[in-house]
Amino acid sequence: RWRKPQDPEPWDGILECDHFAPMSMQTTNLPIYDSLVRIIGYSDYKISLRDNYIPPVSEDSLYINVWKPAGEHENLPVLVYIHGGTLQSGQAWTKDYDGKSFAKNGIVTVNLGYRLGVFGYYTDMELMAEEGTAGNFGLLDQIKALEWVRDNIAAFGGDPNNVTIVGESAGSACIDALCVSPLAKGLFRRAVLESSTLSSVNPPHSYRDFETALKSGQSLKKRYNCSTVEDLRQLDAKTIVGELSTQHYLTNDGYALLDSPYNTRMSGVHNEEALLHGYNLEESGPFIMFSHANMKNYENRVRAYFRDYADDVLAIYNPTTNKEADEYWAIIYGAVFFNYPHYCLNRLAVKEGIPVYEYLFSKSNGMLSSWHSGELIYVFNNLEGKKLFDEVDYKLSETMHSYWANFATNGDPNGEGLPTFPQNTNSVHLLELGDQVQVIDEPYLALYEVMDRMYGFEI
Repeated sequence: RWRKPQDPEPWDGILECDHFAPMSMQTTNLPIYDSLVRIIGYSDYKISLRDNYIPPVSEDSLYINVWKPAGEHENLPVLVYIHGGTLQSGQAWTKDYDGKSFAKNGIVTVNLGYRLGVFGYYTDMELMAEEGTAGNFGLLDQIKALEWVRDNIAAFGGDPNNVTIVGESAGSACIDALCVSPLAKGLFRRAVLESSTLSSVNPPHSYRDFETALKSGQSLKKRYNCSTVEDLRQLDAKTIVGELSTQHYLTNDGYALLDSPYNTRMSGVHNEEALLHGYNLEESGPFIMFSHANMKNYENRVRAYFRDYADDVLAIYNPTTNKEADEYWAIIYGAVFFNYPHYCLNRLAVKEGIPVYEYLFSKSNGMLSSWHSGELIYVFNNLEGKKLFDEVDYKLSETMHSYWANFATNGDPNGEGLPTFPQNTNSVHLLELGDQVQVIDEPYLALYEVMDRMYGFEI
């Protein structure tokens, strides 16, 4: 607990891998359960709200899953996926991002478990003295997994020099962190960020500065009447697992992360040589499902967040009905927490001079539609249920799966028979992935301009 991950002990003979490993320690009493049990990472748990998980959870959860094409192969591209879940929850084995389809298309696919919540992100100066790091143990797990891929993926037919890392939500935030971590340099070539990035001036989630992380760690000690880290280590995991909600942020510990991702990218430092990223049309859906806006509360919400810049936002989104108020608040919430950081990332990537491709997923269906995480089953080509999806869905899934596969192969999503996916060199056009696959104007530029001024984003 709260130590750097170690290489696995070698073994003789054949290791039987016939079941998935336990999930990292986590609870079910997270706010997201109040709005959407079907959100990605929860759909296979077979639980009732706030019940205990049937699948096991454990601190012993640092395992890797590999899908490979049948037969013997050499030097195949490798895709490594990092799951989401607000750095509090989730696991590597849900069928929505099962790697079979990528493997069938000649891509060795890997995913992994990593430490979550208090077990992955607790920060304390004692740990700095002991381990030389604190607050990023979940990120170190991911780096150790990438080192394992580098050292062992050739045995599965993969090319350790052609690795693409992919993540969604908090997993995407981790991808951004890996792109600026000195420890991850050389472990991958390309990155895909779906519905989260840390590369804005003030990331809205999944990251906090080191001083804030230390204060949170001290508060944790006080709550459990512990004077040392060793005292905390003696507590049963079930005792402190509820601290997930206060300890789920990456931080600039000076080891895994030297500075904020924004500052690091602004200095010209990054590890990826090509970038594919984007967001969904209705990102806010599961998060505001039971907190609807109306004409009575809309303006107060806008002013509470935007403060001195609220009038500018209200000039753009000025509702006259309760329906409009709810729709506008959904747009604003999605922009603040998901869309705007991607706008920042795209401009930074253009500044870095690397190929960058940006999408907007907008497809409606009988499942998650274009809510947060709704794109994943299309990317992994794992649509199931004829009543949930139509022919357009299946065609779009094939297209998106091909884009991601091509990008993982050579850094360019384009390929024969596919609609052109242009680079987003001006940050004002992106590729819509919906009923139509087409280039569109970025729909929220006016709001982003206000947020640039509010945060002081400069490029």
